[in-house]
Amino acid sequence: MVEEYELGAELRADEKAKSVRNDKKIPAVVYGNEFKNTSIAVDAKVFNKVFQEAGESALINLKIDSDPAVKVLVHDTQIHPTSGDIIHIDFYKVNMKEKIKTAIPIVEIGESPAVIDLEGALINNRDEVEVECLPGDLIPEIEVDISVLKTFDDVIKVSDLKIPAGIEILDDADEVIFLIQPPRSDEELAELEEEVTEDVEAVEGVADKPAEGEEAAEGEAASEEKAEEVPTTEK
Repeated sequence: MVEEYELGAELRADEKAKSVRNDKKIPAVVYGNEFKNTSIAVDAKVFNKVFQEAGESALINLKIDSDPAVKVLVHDTQIHPTSGDIIHIDFYKVNMKEKIKTAIPIVEIGESPAVIDLEGALINNRDEVEVECLPGDLIPEIEVDISVLKTFDDVIKVSDLKIPAGIEILDDADEVIFLIQPPRSDEELAELEEEVTEDVEAVEGVADKPAEGEEAAEGEAASEEKAEEVPTTEK
């Protein structure tokens, strides 16, 4: 059974967003097909808790004041550039009878023997997949057990993902999501260090080399100094 999330909200009339945030709430808007755009405010602490669990791919029962709850998805969030706090939310009211396209995050579980025993590095090529399904079939995340990665030849593809019935993954089934990269040999590390050293020397050489205009100016100055040193002959 798909877990449901509950969130309360209140209508926001002409109150400015700054005032809403000062009350430890987040200004938001709800929109959707056959639904009038509605400005609301939600408690910041409560929303952050719900959003951490539901993300953008799980339905939320949003209850605005005393009205019946509507099923929504978090469609977008705006983040403060310095504090990292969510300062605005867009909720999308879904039609439960119409399929939607969205992304579901991929979460790794377990441990890879190729990492633990063979000292390989886990490479994650993507952290979400695009899906299409009815809103009621959505799940907040797709768990992937990486313990099947026992050698450097083992990979986990899109086709290996285990998803509930009713969800169709739209990405290429042969696309690799997880793989293990073997540790670098001493020779590879030495080559890499040499390349870095050469790059640094090249950059330093460019930095030390005077610009074309500077070379010309220096040449002219040297010529003037040399001319002053040549004695003149009186007739």
